[in-house]
Amino acid sequence: MTNSTSQAEIVRQSLKRRYRKERRFRAYGIAAIAVALLALVTLFTDIISKGYTGFLKTTVTLEVTLDQDLMFLEDATDDKALRMADFKAPLLAALQKEVPQATSEREDQRALNGLVSSYATNELKDALKADPSILGTTQTMTFLASDDVDVYVKHKGDTTYSIKLSERQQQWADQLVEKGVIENSFNDVFFSHGDSREPGNAGVLGAIVGSLLTMLVTLFLSFPIGVSAAIYLEEFAPQNKLTDFIEVNINNLAAVPSIIFGLLGLAIFINLFGMPRSVPVVGGLVLMLMTLPTIIISSRAAIKSVPPSIREAAEGIGASKMQVVLHHVLPLALPGMLTGSIIGMAQALGETAPLLLIGMVAFIVDVPEGFFDSATVLPVQIFLWAGSPELGFIERASAAIMVLLTFLISMNALAIWLRKRLERRW
Repeated sequence: MTNSTSQAEIVRQSLKRRYRKERRFRAYGIAAIAVALLALVTLFTDIISKGYTGFLKTTVTLEVTLDQDLMFLEDATDDKALRMADFKAPLLAALQKEVPQATSEREDQRALNGLVSSYATNELKDALKADPSILGTTQTMTFLASDDVDVYVKHKGDTTYSIKLSERQQQWADQLVEKGVIENSFNDVFFSHGDSREPGNAGVLGAIVGSLLTMLVTLFLSFPIGVSAAIYLEEFAPQNKLTDFIEVNINNLAAVPSIIFGLLGLAIFINLFGMPRSVPVVGGLVLMLMTLPTIIISSRAAIKSVPPSIREAAEGIGASKMQVVLHHVLPLALPGMLTGSIIGMAQALGETAPLLLIGMVAFIVDVPEGFFDSATVLPVQIFLWAGSPELGFIERASAAIMVLLTFLISMNALAIWLRKRLERRW
């Protein structure tokens, strides 16, 4: 009786210890997930808090009198006269009306001119060029505010931002904000312009188009090559030392740092073949090399998941090996192949290091129109803006990160949807 009681007690103590270990292990797992979620929330909060203002622009709305004498312009249809005209004078006159306490002294005029973007004169010139009949009239026009005014209006009172406006300019800016002359609105410039030396006029359209062209090259090369290689290795290649060597190297290439592929692209495509730098074709070829291992591995896994009974049934009714693969195995494995390819493309979209080595770090103002036009991509654009000393570029870098994350999350969501929508359960 005593022995049976002691044995039962030993079992109970053992169970208690086991349950305590299980609870501790569960608590460690919950803690790890909580830490990961906390880090993720902190990251997104920091990015959003710094970047949401990048989706806002600060504008100045003025009643501009296009006086011929003031501008030294008699004929707005004459390109030479337009190049020689003074477009700064009517802007300063319009600002003088809104800020009557500003004098005509050079210092005050310079301070007034610092309230609007340096591109305002170009906008005025373009407006006259588009419609010469407005010469001599008064027009209500909206211009971008200067970068210093933009930072002041958006971040007034925030000690993390250094305000570069003088006290007098700050007073004028506050006065114009109260009058509704200076206001914030949706930053359409951010999505309709390329890069610029001034943060207020900088946009991500050029980087988005460059990323799209680069991804198209990557997709149209890597997907057929990767799927073909996976089909051959899984269905047709003989099992020997050569195929084993190829398989090992494919698995190793998937873990190679991306900058190595940039060095490979620099050596082969640019130095050996003489292809131009900083173009989507070269960028797509480099990212294709980086993405191929991921697509091959995921495609092979998808092919392996097709039950052998499918192949046996097809062969039993007289189908050839090629017919079995093309008509039965490939359609059933295609959802997994697409999922792996989308994940690989999402990884390529976020890459910066390999593209830096092939020259896609250049300052590109124009939006690329073809695969051989100079271009940049979103990750590189973020890299350039994040390293800029201007505060306006910091918020635009954070806003561009939000745009990039939107694309990446969308691509991963598409991969999950395709997997759920097309996968077959056996």
